[in-house]
Amino acid sequence: MKRNTFFLFFTLLAFSTNMLAQIPSGYYDGAEGLSGEALKSELHQIIKGHTTYSYNDLRDFILKNTDEDPNNSNNVILLYTGRSQAKSTFGGNANDWNREHVWAKSHGNFGTTPPAGTDAHHLRPTDASVNSTRGNLDFDMGGNPISEAPGCFVDGDSFEPRDAVKGDVARMIFYMATRYEGGNGEPDLEVVDRVNTSPAPEHGKLSVLIQWNLQDPPDDFERHRNDVIHYQYQHNRNPFIDHPEYVDAIWGDPSAMQMIGLSPIVAYPNPTTGSVTLNGLDGSYTYTVTTVYGNIIEDGMITRQDSKIDLSFAASGVYLVNILNQNSQQVSQVKVVKLTR
Repeated sequence: MKRNTFFLFFTLLAFSTNMLAQIPSGYYDGAEGLSGEALKSELHQIIKGHTTYSYNDLRDFILKNTDEDPNNSNNVILLYTGRSQAKSTFGGNANDWNREHVWAKSHGNFGTTPPAGTDAHHLRPTDASVNSTRGNLDFDMGGNPISEAPGCFVDGDSFEPRDAVKGDVARMIFYMATRYEGGNGEPDLEVVDRVNTSPAPEHGKLSVLIQWNLQDPPDDFERHRNDVIHYQYQHNRNPFIDHPEYVDAIWGDPSAMQMIGLSPIVAYPNPTTGSVTLNGLDGSYTYTVTTVYGNIIEDGMITRQDSKIDLSFAASGVYLVNILNQNSQQVSQVKVVKLTR
């Protein structure tokens, strides 16, 4: 949908003195300058204690509003298939739509009980049979294609959503791990870098979700959904839609590498569509470029005078540049985001 159409759509949904598509002034003031666990804790304080609704409320009116097709007010957009479907077709038949817990409810056994089991920030309309295929699987790359949901894949321990919503899924998972920290009888949810996590209160796979957050940034539909939930229902926001960079600040590894004493070498431009140049080198080094799964795609020698690494051949995604000294000791690691030209 064109930007001007979205602006008009948002304007028509204004109520009281608030207009949708607007982060309240000062909402994230307490998070400024923080990182790691301190940032995660502050965000939890900001978004906890939201207004709760019943599981039936999600079916009866909330999801019909949050996920409404902007081109057809009678329909909702289904998460994994992207299909626009009549709101009236909720049900359990194969081509009906139903409510999907993106953070699978068995990962912590919170069921459909408020607040986690009815939190609209991670409940989405999905095709009933695709929902069943996903089940309670963790998220990861690969598997067999799902004919009913082009771009989605599944295997015995994980589910991969289509590219257009990979970031949406990641930010919902990161929201849940931040919103639910175990207080007041709520589950204590954590994102971990593995699969097969159920029934523990964990979801994976962390490294893949970090990559998805980068490669699929928030779009108008996702931002609008965040506003509807905040202003009309729960009165809290998903911080990772407003500030996707918070993911790296909490879970990403650039700051972690510096915390353990490695040299602060940086890459620019980053993101890149071709090569990157490393700044901060003071000698000769060997390097490897790996995927987030550890697969080496490039290696060689690099110096302060010749500090450019060609990534023009690489697919879009997140790569780690590992820099080693002459004794093969790692001195730095740099995260690089490669975009398609």
